[in-house]
Amino acid sequence: MKFLIILALAVAASAFPEPQLVLRNREMPVQDDIEGRITGGQKAAVGQFPYQVGLSLKLSALSSAWCGGSLISNKWVLTAAHCTESVVSVTVYLGATVRTSPEVSHVVQKSGIIVHSGYNSKTLINDISLIQIPAVAFTSKIQVVALPAQSGSYSTYENSEVVASGWGRTTDSATAVSSNLMYVYLKVIANSVCAKTYGSTVTAGNICVATPSGQSTCQGDSGGPLVLTSSKIQVGLTSFGAAAGCEKGYPAAFTRITSFLPWIKSNTGISF
Repeated sequence: MKFLIILALAVAASAFPEPQLVLRNREMPVQDDIEGRITGGQKAAVGQFPYQVGLSLKLSALSSAWCGGSLISNKWVLTAAHCTESVVSVTVYLGATVRTSPEVSHVVQKSGIIVHSGYNSKTLINDISLIQIPAVAFTSKIQVVALPAQSGSYSTYENSEVVASGWGRTTDSATAVSSNLMYVYLKVIANSVCAKTYGSTVTAGNICVATPSGQSTCQGDSGGPLVLTSSKIQVGLTSFGAAAGCEKGYPAAFTRITSFLPWIKSNTGISF
């Protein structure tokens, strides 16, 4: 049986003022030779993920959607290109655990968003973007996440334990994103294993995780951080998963941060 990929991006919750809420997604054919967003996770404590950012995306005067992101400096947020492509503006939520109760929020117009020039919505390549915000003061609830150090070579991180966080759907049957920030511990798998499900969609610019026991990222988690538990370094951001469902055991795919460190540095000056 053939399955489709759907990017992990959910409708915004009804707390937002727009009268019409829509699902932004991309679908692509995948391989069918493997058997079988945050689902199966836990509620985050206040301040547990101070780098986590929420993004309310204004798509038009009548519609909006929701994504995640990460704070990488006092004025830059990292997220997925499929989140910010073609948006009118984005409201950036900082320091939130309850999704609609941030310590700080900023509305950023399209001019403050940098989408990777090589992003392709059909192949999902270069699924990364940046949002510039007014300088924010750090608190116990608002802190940057470290990125990998600039280097000539990097680990694949295969078999490393990582943690994903976000306000995405908590079950496949959920009709809206979560009110509370959730997180789940996952393990990185080889890209060759991931490609058994998604074929050539998986490139060197991706990093994938196994999703056992219904534990995965889900719609609404897109753009959110994937962080090594051992070093607290961000190595991925949520990109895509299986349309068959978040709880079905198919790998979840992320944009691999080490592939884009020069791009991040050239646009922001940030390097570690």
